[in-house]
Amino acid sequence: MEQRDFTVLVVGAGASGLGAAIRLGQAGIDDLAVLEKAASLGGTWRDNTYPGCACDVPSALYSYSFAPNPGWTRAFAGQPEIHGYLRATAERFGVTAKIRYGVEVTRAQWSARDARWELETPAGRYTARFLVAGTGPWHEPLIPDLPGLGGFPGEVFHSARWNHGYDLAGKRVAVIGTGASAVQFVPEIVPRVGRLHLFQRTAQWVLPKPDHPVPGVERFLLRRFPALQRALRGAEYGAMETLGFGFRHPWLLRQVQRIGLAHLRRSVPDPVLRKALTPDYTLGCKRLLMSNTYYRSLTESHVDVHPAAVRAVDGGRVLGADGSAAEVDAIIFGTGFHILDMPVSARVFDDSGRSLDDHWKGSPQAYAGTTVAGFPNLFLLLGPSLGTGHSSAFTILEAQLRHVVAAVTRTLSSDRASLSVRPEAQAAFNAEVQAALPGTVYQSGGCSSYYTDANGRNSFSWPFSTGKLRSRVGSFDESAYEIVQSHSQHIP
Repeated sequence: MEQRDFTVLVVGAGASGLGAAIRLGQAGIDDLAVLEKAASLGGTWRDNTYPGCACDVPSALYSYSFAPNPGWTRAFAGQPEIHGYLRATAERFGVTAKIRYGVEVTRAQWSARDARWELETPAGRYTARFLVAGTGPWHEPLIPDLPGLGGFPGEVFHSARWNHGYDLAGKRVAVIGTGASAVQFVPEIVPRVGRLHLFQRTAQWVLPKPDHPVPGVERFLLRRFPALQRALRGAEYGAMETLGFGFRHPWLLRQVQRIGLAHLRRSVPDPVLRKALTPDYTLGCKRLLMSNTYYRSLTESHVDVHPAAVRAVDGGRVLGADGSAAEVDAIIFGTGFHILDMPVSARVFDDSGRSLDDHWKGSPQAYAGTTVAGFPNLFLLLGPSLGTGHSSAFTILEAQLRHVVAAVTRTLSSDRASLSVRPEAQAAFNAEVQAALPGTVYQSGGCSSYYTDANGRNSFSWPFSTGKLRSRVGSFDESAYEIVQSHSQHIP
């Protein structure tokens, strides 16, 4: 009979969930399963297969520290390589056998009586003492509710659900959104389309991307001498941290803007187009973008840049808020994801039946971005208030995993049923974060971004150094938790 009750259940087989399964396994927790709703692993790097999809963090940093990859063929790896790395790493550490594919968690509720999480899925019921949510913030595509979109007669898709079966050759295409994905796929499709209309609500800062092929001899040396690979990772970490210092001291980023402006001047000779592409806020206020081809692709004669949001769709026409219109055959959304309104938050419930959404009321909060008061034995990976504008998600993730592994192993090694972060500890952590944010470029840069939640609060960004993140988030402070020893005994 198939096992349905586990010590730990991990939801999601992307980079977060795989990392959790590996680290918990290394800590001796074998009674574990990973529930993945799709038919294969990879998460973000499985779903995003749009042309030009690649990492915007140096490859040497974009990997688990315990599983470095000396074989990256580019300084900034592409999607196929990253997806392959995740598959190979899962296989290497024996996680693949623990994944249950096609199992979507529709509801997870804590039972205080049984001190277990009870999960509902189309494949049946699962239970576990601990629940690790590795569903990630870059998961559910965000498609704006545009009037008339449902009546558009042509092809419509989001960059994260790219329709490779649709031939763009000679087509009139509207691209809505100019975020990280669009900056990568627009240069790739411009040579193929008949005409491209780019609707840009906000101009983006785009810096040159220091990308290049990694020579075979360099890959050989990195493989042969692991110390070289550690040195490269350390050097790239240091470089990114230098940039991160500017996020906390915005005047420095205004100097970096000169690089962006020079890049724009070199790439776009037309002063009218250049003005439309020039941001009016401080670099770093929105996600930092890099490309060597984006600006140049917009200068092609069959590309029209509409410096406006989209107001509506009328039949086969896309209507801009500035009065412009474009008759098109296809609409591609590069509008990002449900970052702070993650679907998982509507599916996870406390003992009384209140969801994370009910608790958060539009402003996600967690202690160390990882645990939530009222939700015992629950851990959120890449949770609220941990986002950085410069560092690798793997750095954040591994700090959280140290916290998670310590919490789980200490609970299991003693006669404890559960642990739940104290509301006052969670409140103090978030108050500290919120007090520091106004001095950062995220708050003072003069833009609106997905860092801001429905209540106007920045629930995404970490306002301190990555070193402090690794120290604060990576350490498990037992005094921040209320421990339930049995059904009747609480340890304050």
